[in-house]
Amino acid sequence: MKLAELTAGIDRLTVNGDPDIEITGICYDSRRVVAGSLFCALRGEHFDGHRFIPEAIAAGAVAVLCEDAGTCTGVAVLTADDPRAAMAELAARFHGCPTESMLVAGITGTNGKTTVSYLLESLLARAGKHVAVIGTVAYRFGPDVRPAPNTTPESVDLQQLAAGFRQQGCSALVMEVSSHALAQQRVAGVAFDVGLFTNLTPEHLDYHREMESYFAAKRLLFDRKSGAKQAVINIDDPWGLRLAQERPDAITCGQDQEAVVRIVEAELGVAGIRAVLESPVGRIEIDSPLLGRFNLANLCCAAATGVALGLDPQLIAEGLGAVATVPGRLEAIDHPGGARVLVDYAHTGDALEKALEAMRDLKPRRLLALFGCGGDRDRSKRPKMGEVAARIADLVVVTSDNPRSEDPQAIITEILPGVEAAGAVKLDRPAFAPAGQTGYLVEPDRRRAIETAVALLEEGDLLLVAGKGHEDYQIIGSERLHFDDREEVRRAIALTVENR
Repeated sequence: MKLAELTAGIDRLTVNGDPDIEITGICYDSRRVVAGSLFCALRGEHFDGHRFIPEAIAAGAVAVLCEDAGTCTGVAVLTADDPRAAMAELAARFHGCPTESMLVAGITGTNGKTTVSYLLESLLARAGKHVAVIGTVAYRFGPDVRPAPNTTPESVDLQQLAAGFRQQGCSALVMEVSSHALAQQRVAGVAFDVGLFTNLTPEHLDYHREMESYFAAKRLLFDRKSGAKQAVINIDDPWGLRLAQERPDAITCGQDQEAVVRIVEAELGVAGIRAVLESPVGRIEIDSPLLGRFNLANLCCAAATGVALGLDPQLIAEGLGAVATVPGRLEAIDHPGGARVLVDYAHTGDALEKALEAMRDLKPRRLLALFGCGGDRDRSKRPKMGEVAARIADLVVVTSDNPRSEDPQAIITEILPGVEAAGAVKLDRPAFAPAGQTGYLVEPDRRRAIETAVALLEEGDLLLVAGKGHEDYQIIGSERLHFDDREEVRRAIALTVENR
């Protein structure tokens, strides 16, 4: 594609150079530059892409997008006040604006995005669409399944991915849209037909600093000019209620009496969720094997999105009921002794609270919670998660998550004040505290922690292993080591059975 064709009509750009230069690709990593590339020099948290402009030119870049053109010689120069937004527009155009020729649903919020993405995939498949999903678990379309380094890819990668899926026959795309992606303009070139807001609770405050900034990032998906054409908003969440006031045309959902799609009946148990929703297209009767109150909210959000897309209520009900499980989201593993283990991605106070409350609703004999907190992330949530776990569970096992560059023991030390504030008592050995008390154990080695918790299980007990969910790795220092909670639980169960 010639430079003139690539840049035509993008007002945010100033272009200096030969308009007939042939652009063979767009990249933001100088190590990926090949002859004919447009290199995008971005300023990030840790690196300044301007430093790598000479390397990119030496590798064959024929054009550079940047803020400061001082280091560019012998190539076409594109300057913009917001290079990330410009890069997103350029990437969309280079790949033929793939999202304009498919139905695109974007899901944002702190919790529920992954589960809702699976629910929407099922709805749209029932409606005859060929559905691709981009999200936390994987980027996938049919047999084409790729690892997901980020919930939402960088704009260049996202547009290339969407174009590839379109070429394979994709007609609908379901995307989890992270706050980082919105703040960094990764989805600026995506044509969203519908945007869904699930909820907002404290998370990523190491990046956003405070909740108003976090909300401002999420709000971008619902901007009337540049955001989704239709909005679906959960107004049981106070931030959602505020957002709905800014988008009065939104289809609202929840238990709130004013919700457009409203939960009017609900029954939750060990077999799943049965619920009835009132909507503008009629009653939607849900029978889902998913567990817990928070999944009732997820089902309602997905149903409301189906309503926004004009789907038949029976089709919506069938699509929702067809999703039996979501990887790492209250994923059940049975114990031969009559106990049950649930593995969940919950890694915030709110998510942990909802997961444990969902398990408490199942009326277990005893409830165990195992969790840790990630290193190099928001430290303020550590005591909050400790307090939640100790307030709801009968036994808390505090362990390591992805410590990254931090000392695992130092992270645990910041969790424990919350555990103790909830009245939990430290136990000297693996056991339960006396009746009426919550006890806690500390085991920094996650594998041994899982073994310890599983060995304590008896008939009627429930164990939540929280924090990593679908992840099959643990990051210790700079190493990414294979570690899958589900594998470890099954191994620990086998070990326990062998030793009994």
